[in-house]
Amino acid sequence: MTAATPAPAPGAATLGELRASGHVHKPLRTEIRDNLLARLRAGEDPWPGLHGFDDTVIPQLERALIAGHDIVLLGERGQGKTRLLRTMVGLLDEWTPVIADSELAEHPFEPITHVSRLRAAELGDDLPITWRHRDERYAEKLATPDTSVADLIGDVDPMKVAEGRTLGDPETIHFGLIPRSHRGIVAINELPDLAERIQVAMLNVMEERDIQIRGYVLRLPLDVLVVASANPEDYTNRGRIITPLKDRFGAEIRTHYPRELDAEVAVVRQEADLVAEVPDYLVEILARFTRNLRDSSAVDQRSGVSARFAIAGAETVAASALHRAASQGEEDPVARVVDLETAVSVLGGKIEFESGEEGREDEVLTHLLRTATAETVRQHLRGLDLGLLVEAIEAGAMITTGEQVTARDFLTGLPVLGESELYDEICERLGATSDGARASAIELALEGLYLARKVGKDTDGAETVYG
Repeated sequence: MTAATPAPAPGAATLGELRASGHVHKPLRTEIRDNLLARLRAGEDPWPGLHGFDDTVIPQLERALIAGHDIVLLGERGQGKTRLLRTMVGLLDEWTPVIADSELAEHPFEPITHVSRLRAAELGDDLPITWRHRDERYAEKLATPDTSVADLIGDVDPMKVAEGRTLGDPETIHFGLIPRSHRGIVAINELPDLAERIQVAMLNVMEERDIQIRGYVLRLPLDVLVVASANPEDYTNRGRIITPLKDRFGAEIRTHYPRELDAEVAVVRQEADLVAEVPDYLVEILARFTRNLRDSSAVDQRSGVSARFAIAGAETVAASALHRAASQGEEDPVARVVDLETAVSVLGGKIEFESGEEGREDEVLTHLLRTATAETVRQHLRGLDLGLLVEAIEAGAMITTGEQVTARDFLTGLPVLGESELYDEICERLGATSDGARASAIELALEGLYLARKVGKDTDGAETVYG
């Protein structure tokens, strides 16, 4: 998605000008609540680009934000947790005033650090201000075992001590990510990966809103919304969220994979960067394939099957089509059924199988892909009489396709069906107009006949023959 061009920042440049403009300072949670309620009243979607959560996750999330709660999202990999966290930025005011050059981007009406308070008292209405865009008020940290307290909370800066300041001087503190997110949202991905002692350091920040560094307590009325993501505890073996920290999150929301096929397809279409045309029915096959994997007893469902699997599958299929076009001189690359097999061979390693399935991985993947293809053929070609095509093949016609067989060569090799308009009917059903799209559509019909055991199929290296 292309981000909207931000509106120009307001013109106030000093505290006095800001007061004269009638600006009202709101706490962060109030700001988010007001903007969310305004969107809902106006009938606008506060969560663009999110699919499949409308009746489940989104209502829970909206209630949590209205309540002003810190939030943790629990779910397997690839369920859109990070995207959901990043979308919250849209609920912040587009521009907000900050004290110019302040370390924690404090609001001019409420300075909280020692330095900013001194400047505000000294300069009064001449205190210079700048404007901060909402995109700058979101900070994200991927939790890793080597993350330190200094990274998240802060530490004593030895350079400042060397300059002659005492350890008790608050100016010796070098602030970490959470204090620097003052008046903004801080997101911590994979929270259980944080060492427990690091999680303990977050307790005061989330409850009392102050920070403790090396035994020195610095009272800072931090105004931050802490949001986090985590895999369910029954899946991750790398760590856990400690009970006191878990208790400080006001809302724990479970995410899930798209429950409807249309939502799964929409996610692929939205996220995949396709270098060639991939017809809708091929994307649907990949979406069904992904959903079949999630239902398979051969796959370790505790690790999940990410939406990224279908996205990467669509990108691989498109790449296969472009590779064929480049090597064979095609002008308009269009993915075909034969390209799906390349996706399976490349993406199989993204799936974690149950321990008893060693050696059967390819068999399971092939079977589930064929099931997804058959379901898609039934959906789109139901009621279409393909008998003439079957008769032509039974009479000895051979139809050759393959990774390096061009659309034109494939179409030229189709058997003549007399006065029948069957090929046109297939293409009309599937919205195919160009040669590449027509080849793809007819190849889908042939694969459907093979899966229904109406025709045979033989694959030898790079060529596949229906006969």
